[in-house]
Amino acid sequence: MTRTSRYTMFGLLYFAQGAVLSYFTALNGIYLLSFDLSMTQVGMVGGIALIPLVLKVFLGMLSDRVNLLKLGHRKPYILIGLLVQSLCLVIAPTIHPGQQFWQFASLAFILMSGMALYDTCTDGLALDTTPETEQGTIQGIMVGGRALGVVLISGVIGAIVERFSWPAAFLLLAVLTLLPLPLVLQVREAARPADRQFHWRAFSAFTRPAILTLGLLGALYSFVINSANELVNPFMQTAFGISVTTAGLFTMVWGVGTILGGLAGGRLTDRLGQRRALVLALLVSLASILALALIFNPVIAWPLVLLFGLAFGYYETVYFAISMKATDPRIAASMFSILMAVANVGTGIGLAVGGSLVDVAGYRWTFGIIAGLNLLALPLLPVIFPRRGAGGNPA
Repeated sequence: MTRTSRYTMFGLLYFAQGAVLSYFTALNGIYLLSFDLSMTQVGMVGGIALIPLVLKVFLGMLSDRVNLLKLGHRKPYILIGLLVQSLCLVIAPTIHPGQQFWQFASLAFILMSGMALYDTCTDGLALDTTPETEQGTIQGIMVGGRALGVVLISGVIGAIVERFSWPAAFLLLAVLTLLPLPLVLQVREAARPADRQFHWRAFSAFTRPAILTLGLLGALYSFVINSANELVNPFMQTAFGISVTTAGLFTMVWGVGTILGGLAGGRLTDRLGQRRALVLALLVSLASILALALIFNPVIAWPLVLLFGLAFGYYETVYFAISMKATDPRIAASMFSILMAVANVGTGIGLAVGGSLVDVAGYRWTFGIIAGLNLLALPLLPVIFPRRGAGGNPA
């Protein structure tokens, strides 16, 4: 498989994930409300659907341990995950959520289990096959691919629903899910050498200060960028009375920035070294979030939201690349998914705290506080990168 084919495959796998995640986070509620469900029921479906993303650590362990049908530790699981997600999307419009609530909720759970399976094993495959000098680049491509899925679905699905129907929208998502399939089928996994065989002792890596601190950094970075991201559109609506359509356009601009940040972040991480790239991520994140607090008219908001999207994509790429380097190859998918799960905890806390801060201090001060929290990462750097030198990696 050529380098271009590998990069394209990883980008398309994350694109498929971003497209469906965009539907579940932005449009699923609208779909369910059209069947007269209560907001409690809508929230219940969303909560059930996200459970597999929390439990995917165990899917990573399965992939690390079991060579399925002698076809590999990653490829067969990715294929199963894609097919499950696509099939569920085809079935979804045949179920009436109002009359068959639990059937729909169960389908959402199965669909997201398919996503969690191929997501975890895609990360594992990237960890297994990517040289250290390309780790930033591959993470940038994956972050950019996911953001592209968000941008496309944010801009297209609503128009398809209005012009055609919800079943047409689900069918489009099912087709997009299958785009990576031909490239995945070309993957040939090499036999694992003895030093890369799964072993429970490898989990002792989580007792090392550098790895524990890296997890703390993940929770902090995720807290910062996701809590700020949650507040952008509500702030614009409160301050300037923008319409829902304009809010969607701001989301698209943010997504374009995220794509650019992911692609640029990957290249810079590989060129600058991980420590320097991380310091730059902190500074860009701090500046871009502070800039959001200084939006005093909607015109200036467009470039500043783009800048924040760039910072978002860049920071994610840098953290993912550092985590990629830090994983033990014997438990690559398991370890990486655990680090991501810790980051997701930071997201959950950040979403709750960000909203509470707005109620107390207002949007502008909240952006300032969140921006300042970036500085808490500075004392973590010597622990994550104990060796001196800007290009150091986690010990």
